Amino acid sequence: MSELTLPVLVEIFRQCAGEAEGIDLQSEDVGEVELNALGYDSLALLEAISQVERKYSIGMPDAESRIRTLNEFLDQANEQLTRRP
Repeated sequence: MSELTLPVLVEIFRQCAGEAEGIDLQSEDVGEVELNALGYDSLALLEAISQVERKYSIGMPDAESRIRTLNEFLDQANEQLTRRP
């Protein structure tokens, strides 16, 4: 897999922590909403980072301190994917 996409990332978060009621994770704007507002806490973020690191064979060091939205997560992961040999 060469790029992590928003629909795939949303599914990873659903697997890690479920889906908050009243939140439309299929919305085009969901990538800009802060993770806390989507109902995802730091443990959900850490689990999602771990799953992406394993699935895509990348490292995302200190990502938990820099990621606040799904789009920021995508930027971090895809940056690492472009560096992968």
